Amino acid sequence: MSELKKNVEYHQLIEIIGKRYQSAKNRVTSAINTEMLNAYWEIGKYIVEYEQEGKLKAEYGKALLENLAKDLSVRYSRGFSRSNLNYMRLLYGKYPKCETLSHKLSWSHYYELLKVEDDLARQFYEKQAVADNWTIRELRRQKKSGLFHRLAIGKNKEEILRLAEEGQIIESEDDFIRSPYVFEFLNLPENYQHTESDLEKSIIDNLQEFLLEMGKGFAFMGRQQRITLNNRHYFVDLVFYHVKLKCYVLIDLKIGEVGHEHIGQMKLYLGYFTKEVNEETDNQPIGIILSEEKDDIMVEYAMLNDNSKLIVSKYQLYLPDLEQLKNKVKEIIEK
Repeated sequence: MSELKKNVEYHQLIEIIGKRYQSAKNRVTSAINTEMLNAYWEIGKYIVEYEQEGKLKAEYGKALLENLAKDLSVRYSRGFSRSNLNYMRLLYGKYPKCETLSHKLSWSHYYELLKVEDDLARQFYEKQAVADNWTIRELRRQKKSGLFHRLAIGKNKEEILRLAEEGQIIESEDDFIRSPYVFEFLNLPENYQHTESDLEKSIIDNLQEFLLEMGKGFAFMGRQQRITLNNRHYFVDLVFYHVKLKCYVLIDLKIGEVGHEHIGQMKLYLGYFTKEVNEETDNQPIGIILSEEKDDIMVEYAMLNDNSKLIVSKYQLYLPDLEQLKNKVKEIIEK
């Protein structure tokens, strides 16, 4: 037996069997999710049609879901709470055609999506959840942080509608711009006087959440990467490689307000990576300076007639005022 365990082909056999087994389990889970999603949509349809055909007196309308929940739970046990039935009805109401449902998402995904009242925002989160394979937890986090509305700020009406229909597509450095980035997952105390080093360490400790906030396609390359010029050492806080854009992405973190000297320093980093690090197949590197505050006019002058791919954006450690973001986007659309 010990000789068998040393055999390379034996371990390959284990690997093949394991992958086939896991593949079958995944397909079974997917099939179950699809069937349950279709069933919940049909149940919602039955309820709506029952109501619309006037088979229930108006004064008893509000009691329909309550009674259904009790009677169905007695007969079929779990799955028929009043809340669940209400969301099944909503599922049919928001998606009148069953074919428009994505079977890459589960009922639990749609349960969260149906909590989003704004149709544009819901459409965006659905597209993004499919494209980025979001878990339920990730979907909740992006909703809570107002991702759609943060991306929509600064766009015109047509761009906002396109964002809702297609989701966020990373095609250039401009697609990284958010207003602001939200790092609430770092869980830094509100009154704590954190340093840039504290912020950087917390990001590394929560790298998965940080990458989710930054967007799809980032590969982490390192922190505090050293650049030596004229016998002086400089350190880039965080270095990533963007797989789709085929370029390095350099990130500097700043406490307080960004200054023109920080912009100049990032330009130095970008120049170094262009000349010393890039391979022939790599595109021009992108620099992102994240700061708590920024003066837009100073940034504009510091980058006037500059061809480097440099973004200066704000971050905040606590969730934004979602209502304010919603109102700003609403104003843009109504104009």
